[in-house]
Amino acid sequence: MTASAAIFAIVAALLLGAMIPGPSFVIVARNAIGLSRRDGLATALGMGIGGIFFGSIALAGLYTLLQAVEWLYIGLKIAGGAYLIFVASKIWRGADRPIAMQDAAAAGSGRPRKSFWIGLTTQLSNPKTAIWYGSIFAALLPQHPPLWCYFALPPLVFCVEFGWYTLVALCFSSKGPREVYLRAKKWIDRIAAGAITALGLRLILAAPKVGI
Repeated sequence: MTASAAIFAIVAALLLGAMIPGPSFVIVARNAIGLSRRDGLATALGMGIGGIFFGSIALAGLYTLLQAVEWLYIGLKIAGGAYLIFVASKIWRGADRPIAMQDAAAAGSGRPRKSFWIGLTTQLSNPKTAIWYGSIFAALLPQHPPLWCYFALPPLVFCVEFGWYTLVALCFSSKGPREVYLRAKKWIDRIAAGAITALGLRLILAAPKVGI
């Protein structure tokens, strides 16, 4: 496989991985529906920056490191699961609080900034994403890729992550989904919190089962 073909295959695989619903999808969709389109896009930007981080460390050989250092992988899973449960608890506690749309609009630049950091930390807290990136790069990238691959892959990874989650944010911030959310905010938030908690618990409970 040529380097160009390998890059195309990696980008396609990463796009398929991003499209699988998980905590990142839930967070982007909820922020887009429950806060604002700007918040959804800011969260998507955080996911894109997180993708650059994972792409860069995958290029540096993360997969090999996690195979060699068992405790590091277990620690990543436990820490990631704990963070997801923390995020879920905040969503659950706020489920009963109604959202005044005029207040959301008046919040200014502070809320999108917070949404960006939520997106970034959610992305970075998921060791499954790190493993996915590492395994894809290990399987498809040539053993000695040309220098241009190291410069081309990080921005391509960003385009995949940010592009997909931007689409999610735009779809879920439209009028119809927003009105549905406002009518059923309490239950939608609690379902989202439950889904994120389940993902976090799954990471923690599966931590001793290393099997990368």
